[in-house]
Amino acid sequence: MRILFISDIMGKPGRWIISQMLRDFKTEKRIDFTIANIENAAGGFGVTEQIARKVFSYGVDVLTSGNHIWDRQEIREYIAVEPALLRPANYPSGAPGNGYYVATLLDGRKVGVLNLQGRVSMPAIDCPFRTADGALTMISRETSIVFVDMHAEATSEKKALALYLDGRISALVGTHTHVQTADECILPNGTAFLTDGGMTGPHDSIIGMKPEAAIKRFLHGMPYRFSCASDDIRMQGVIVEVDDKSGLATNIERYTLNAPEGAQPDGD
Repeated sequence: MRILFISDIMGKPGRWIISQMLRDFKTEKRIDFTIANIENAAGGFGVTEQIARKVFSYGVDVLTSGNHIWDRQEIREYIAVEPALLRPANYPSGAPGNGYYVATLLDGRKVGVLNLQGRVSMPAIDCPFRTADGALTMISRETSIVFVDMHAEATSEKKALALYLDGRISALVGTHTHVQTADECILPNGTAFLTDGGMTGPHDSIIGMKPEAAIKRFLHGMPYRFSCASDDIRMQGVIVEVDDKSGLATNIERYTLNAPEGAQPDGD
């Protein structure tokens, strides 16, 4: 099985590039299953039902998220009824939605997707390590193919969780920092790993936002209103090839797709 992961869709530019390039890319790379992190898809802050539905329509099977999933309060109703839109599984009991999902392909194969959030320099929520243990107990009853989106600030926490789960999951890819790393590998027991998949959106920016407000915040230590940038749009993430029987990875490949020169989003 070939799994495509689209990392951190950032605002309208990120949505636009996948609407333009995803279907052909999936055909070219012979993709069986597609996952995308969508927590910044609405102007860089959260996601709405309308936007989530659009991203599904572009050819994405499961949506993951992170700490910004709650930025748009209206998502709470939709996430409670859409099982393929995930929030981190280690949010405390009572948070709406689900942290993992087992999808069934048309040919009958099943893929488990688990969304977790780190705790280092992040909001204080439940332990992602212990939460993963519990979730994998449930997922493993249905499939050995499991992809984990670890939404975390610290590279050490991402790597530690990947090694903790090595051999029990197919892949762990980090999100949140919006900067693609170059450390893709298959760990000793067969789990594919990449510290961060990068960002799908405008790269002439500071992690997706127009630079001016971010620079002022660093200079003055005061809050300034952020807004999504618009130029140098790229789609980033990773492709993982998994053995159907064992659920272990046989290959991992990170990618960057550049928008056609001169092309800019309109509408959407």
